[in-house]
Amino acid sequence: METGEPRTRSSRPQSLASHLTRALILWVGGVWLLGVLAVIWYVDREINHNFDNELVEVTLRLFDIAAGELDEAGDLATLKLPLLARRPLFPEDEVIFQLVDGQGRVLMHSERAPARSFDVPMAQGFADTAVWRVFTARHPSRELYMRVADPLEERRETLNRTLVGLIVLLAAVLPLLALLLRSVARNELRPLEWLAGEIAQRSGTDLRPIVLPALPRELRAVGDDVNHLMERLAQALDVERALAANAAHELRTPLASARLRLQTALDHDLRREEVQAALDALRQLSRRAEKLLQLSRAESGAALSRDPVDLPQLAAQVAQEFWSDGQTLQRLHLSVPDDEDLHPAPGDVDSLAIALRNLVENALRYSGNARVTIEVRAPAMLIVRDNGPGVDPARLDSLRERHVRQASDRAGYGLGLSIVNTIVDKHDGRLELLSPPPGRDHGLEARIVLPPAGAH
Repeated sequence: METGEPRTRSSRPQSLASHLTRALILWVGGVWLLGVLAVIWYVDREINHNFDNELVEVTLRLFDIAAGELDEAGDLATLKLPLLARRPLFPEDEVIFQLVDGQGRVLMHSERAPARSFDVPMAQGFADTAVWRVFTARHPSRELYMRVADPLEERRETLNRTLVGLIVLLAAVLPLLALLLRSVARNELRPLEWLAGEIAQRSGTDLRPIVLPALPRELRAVGDDVNHLMERLAQALDVERALAANAAHELRTPLASARLRLQTALDHDLRREEVQAALDALRQLSRRAEKLLQLSRAESGAALSRDPVDLPQLAAQVAQEFWSDGQTLQRLHLSVPDDEDLHPAPGDVDSLAIALRNLVENALRYSGNARVTIEVRAPAMLIVRDNGPGVDPARLDSLRERHVRQASDRAGYGLGLSIVNTIVDKHDGRLELLSPPPGRDHGLEARIVLPPAGAH
């Protein structure tokens, strides 16, 4: 089928209620059929047991009567054998029997007793032929045997009537059961249909979490997962929108400046100072793009691990990057006290390095030529302190916002502290800004306070 062609009725997927109803019917029907087979086996056993009990009871009563009639007949040697039993009052209920002696001679039999009905061994108990079930009883004191035959067809007819009744009942109940199961399945699956409808209403412009009512446990787990997914999608969209807004805000000026510098250089036959100015503008553009990418990565929380981070080692690595510049080497100092109470902090080492690097860059830029110190403090704290002029305490909180610059001359990018604040927040920590630092008259101190390992 080509794309866009309407789907035919035969290809339309069936509902979950239909699948569930069909599965239940098959299983219930199969279990019912097994139950019918078990009932048939049990009924057949009980029917044979009852018929056998009746056969034994009839044989013993008939034995007593026949033995009495035989004694009343007189000397067997003078009688014409075999004797014919009395004609029954109800011929249709005549009992088929033979009375024989120890030599197998028939002494008495019923009127309709066929000769081959008793073609079984002369022994106490039951025996079967193709048509009859025969019970043989021996006289307790004489060499006499009473054999009574019961037709097997009566037992088969009784069993067949029971089987037909069960099958007819099954055939009559299954359609009603199918309707009942379909109704039950639809009622029970209504919460799932409601949840599917709520999910279908969500879009890129509507990522509100689904308010979950009293759903079954399995559906509530699905709803919670969907809400978590929409939360992550909303966060990703917010990061994308923020990156676009930040790029439009931060890159407009350096792009215009670079174009202007390059145009000026072309107009003046590529004078060195103009080319250098264009190169500086492009370098500034590169740094701003890097900051924007850092901010986007921090806001998205992408691939943030929770491995134990050695804070002294992290501070030393960041300081080493700045010490590669000869001028910074004299201004930047590292203080790592020998404290056994220092603990590793669970987090992402790359993200924390970005945060610490931004604090150091801000301190070096805004403190003039003053000294800057990186300090690691127990239990899990990173501190960047400078001896510069500091910041008005009333403006400290605003420095965490985007595009807010510390200096009046608008130097800097206005993103550094926002990046730091976002990264620290993703690590369940906090960013503290103090100006002046405790015990000093001027300067700025930024603290990254992280939860030590085991605090979660």
